[in-house]
Amino acid sequence: MAQREMPVRIILACFAFSLFAATAFPQDNSDGPTDEKAKKTYANALEESKSRRNLVFALDDFKKADKQDGGHCKACQKLMMKYGVELGEWKTAEQGATEMVENAREPRDVALAHYQFAVLLNTEGKQRHKEEIFVRAHEEATKALAAAPNFPDAFLMDGIALAGMSKDEEARQRFEQFIKVRPPDDPQRQRAVRYLARPELVRAKMVPPFTVTTLDGKKLSMDDLQGKVVLLDFWATWCAPCREALPHMQQVAKKFKDEPLVILSVSLDSNEQAWKDFIEKHEMTWLHYRDGGFTGPISRMFAVNAIPHTFTIDTDGVLQEEHIGDASIEGKLKKLIARARESQPAPPQVK
Repeated sequence: MAQREMPVRIILACFAFSLFAATAFPQDNSDGPTDEKAKKTYANALEESKSRRNLVFALDDFKKADKQDGGHCKACQKLMMKYGVELGEWKTAEQGATEMVENAREPRDVALAHYQFAVLLNTEGKQRHKEEIFVRAHEEATKALAAAPNFPDAFLMDGIALAGMSKDEEARQRFEQFIKVRPPDDPQRQRAVRYLARPELVRAKMVPPFTVTTLDGKKLSMDDLQGKVVLLDFWATWCAPCREALPHMQQVAKKFKDEPLVILSVSLDSNEQAWKDFIEKHEMTWLHYRDGGFTGPISRMFAVNAIPHTFTIDTDGVLQEEHIGDASIEGKLKKLIARARESQPAPPQVK
């Protein structure tokens, strides 16, 4: 394998934190600890967090630095939430969220803290399949909206919480509120439209919404592909196992050419020209997007840590299969495509 192989975390965790990464986890350290001991612990934790192998130690040190700072290290709390979710350390993640809420003073900060807590709880509820966690997420989203009544993302989080509680009609109202204030090309809005029509999809293992511009210049959204089976293929030209798996992918593309299947290969190449030349040379006729590496937005969204790595997604956007390495995927594709064809409307009768 290229890169070390790791078990992939629940996709929702990556999706949930992608919702508010820009506001929740800024890159500067202006909200770091003030206590001298805490500063050293925090710096050590940041260094440890650069390697996924040390995330457990990093999480412990962020928690320690926050304690040394008297529970006032905002940056520590954000990272306790972030890595707590990634590692499934829910108690630590919730501690960070609770302290964020307790330390918030201005209405905007109060709303954001409750919103972030709602995101975390929706993620936890999804993974642990516990309705009471969605109830708490609903409570936090409600508090966020009390502090900021026109907070669009809080509408979405509350809708997800309510759907998690199987309160579908109330969830629909929240999704409608979110849809009204978001632009049509927003991936989250597109997903909310699907939730509005079918709230039960919230309770399924849907892949995260995203939009990319493919090699041929077309803008492609995950939710634009509703009604089609999707095969996501993460690879790179420098990856020997990926090159070995290429004939298999070419065979799949050829075999299902005229079927309701979309293949999107997501490259981790940093060299754009080498990537383009390889695709042309090997006549890779399906859709392509270059994510630039393991830290690219789509790779992080899908928690990709080893390639080749494929995700097989049904017509509703629900993950059906995941494989690391060159695996036989035709059987599952054939079944999903057959289902897709059955669900397609029949062609009009010619009189």
